[in-house]
Amino acid sequence: MSGKILFQCDYNEGAHSKVLERLIATNMEQTVGYGEDPYCSAAAAKIREKCGNEDLAVHFLVGGTQTNMTVIDAALRSHQGVLCAHTGHINVHETGAVEAYGHKVLGLPSGDGKITAAQVEAAYWSHVNNDSFEHTVQPKMVYISHPTELGTIYSKDELTALSKVCRERGFYLFMDGARLGYALAAPDNDLTMADIAELCDVFYIGGTKVGALFGEAVVISNAELKQDFRYHIKQKGGMLAKGRLLGLQFDALFTDGLYEEIAAHAISLAEKLRAAFDAKGYPYLVPNRTNQIFVILPDADLDKLSEKFGFCYDSRVDETHSAVRFCTSWATKEENLKALTDALKEL
Repeated sequence: MSGKILFQCDYNEGAHSKVLERLIATNMEQTVGYGEDPYCSAAAAKIREKCGNEDLAVHFLVGGTQTNMTVIDAALRSHQGVLCAHTGHINVHETGAVEAYGHKVLGLPSGDGKITAAQVEAAYWSHVNNDSFEHTVQPKMVYISHPTELGTIYSKDELTALSKVCRERGFYLFMDGARLGYALAAPDNDLTMADIAELCDVFYIGGTKVGALFGEAVVISNAELKQDFRYHIKQKGGMLAKGRLLGLQFDALFTDGLYEEIAAHAISLAEKLRAAFDAKGYPYLVPNRTNQIFVILPDADLDKLSEKFGFCYDSRVDETHSAVRFCTSWATKEENLKALTDALKEL
């Protein structure tokens, strides 16, 4: 990949300059550890304000996989599992981390990365109506990503319906928000962070992919899940001794609208790239309006593009076409995007 312009993912670069400035400016300060410092408290307060709920518990962890396995293991008993789309991150991209802690991931079919309230309802009845239900894993949590692994997002109506069925059937609803900023900035989004905090039992705000060096902020509304959560963070290796490094980054991201600003930048450039693909007549594996674009190109065109640009292979479509993913991010440069769109015009 040396010398290529990378559109593989949204964490190719380090961190936003304002995040780095805060880290440098406070580098020699002395604070207590393990997330009990003033910066973590300040960041948590800003997140609660953004969510419109002062009763939320906010915790900072290092990475997405660690966050997913910690939240899920904290919520579930040993005989319980988690429902998700068969393409869900915990099912395909985390090396069985959730299952390594004893909780089966129960994949549901999905063509667009999302699952529906009707699917969750059906999964509930399929379990309770099974004469041998105690011989099978009990579904107890629903895991969704916003955006999904395919870049699609949930509407407010869809999330409301999922929340309703989860509460009626006794499931926890957990949203993976590793790329949440990009979902909220998408042109077709109608959810706010306050909506998500109200409708989900627990969700997290991604920093790693949205301007931070590393880090995710777990936001818990359900009182059952709040209890003893720090024990679970510690046990899973997620309690950073220099916890203020996480708090400082989220404090910077949630100051003066920086999180929204940099996510909007990624979406703006993704729209330009999407227009360039449209102009060439390339179809999409799954249409979306977020920063992940899954597009189907002739292999010959991909070979030419790969000489100068990095992108992610997704799947073989037919003998001469492949689906690939191009990502924009908070750090994508206008000139790099132009280089790519110019190269597309020349194909």
